[in-house]
Amino acid sequence: MKWTLPNVLTVIRLVAAPAVPLMFLYFHRPWADWAALTLFLLAAVTDWFDGYLARLWKQESRFGAAMDPIADKAMVVIALVVITGYSGMNPWLILPATVILFREVMVSGLREFLGDDAKQLKVTKLAKWKTTAQMVAISVLFLGTGLAYVENGRPPLLGEEGLPGNLTWAGLATWMGLALMWVAAVLTAITGWDYFDKARPWLRDNDAR
Repeated sequence: MKWTLPNVLTVIRLVAAPAVPLMFLYFHRPWADWAALTLFLLAAVTDWFDGYLARLWKQESRFGAAMDPIADKAMVVIALVVITGYSGMNPWLILPATVILFREVMVSGLREFLGDDAKQLKVTKLAKWKTTAQMVAISVLFLGTGLAYVENGRPPLLGEEGLPGNLTWAGLATWMGLALMWVAAVLTAITGWDYFDKARPWLRDNDAR
């Protein structure tokens, strides 16, 4: 692997993903929420820059092509586990999170199964929008948990925030984050089905493609 800037940014994102839960181990809340939010946002920004710079400077590499989607999935999956646990196991969050986790595992398994034919499952534009929606939703939810500790000393519970006219900033961020998470889940399900549909010819026993 060549240590080009795009590859360095990808490695930073790979390291940042498992560092998100460590923020809750080494910092008291709400500082842990702010630290996790900052780290997640910085990692999300590198997701755009590493690919853009690699194309701009013609520094695309096999390492970057392999590690970039892994870094994206690691960021989203780990952050989802953390935010779900620290949001009181809210069922309105667990449901879309389950869709996202299932899709990521399924697509990764399909790519592993297809091997050399995995190029048939190349990343689509909608899949990139899906990743963006996931990252925005998670960021807003981290913002909500951080604001809740500032306002109440604990995370918001669904139903406590009141009617839209009486929402606190923490409640507003929480509801917005949940809405965005459902949007991300819908996009995730659509792209997951698209990848599965493309892989179906390789899943037939008669190998009729």
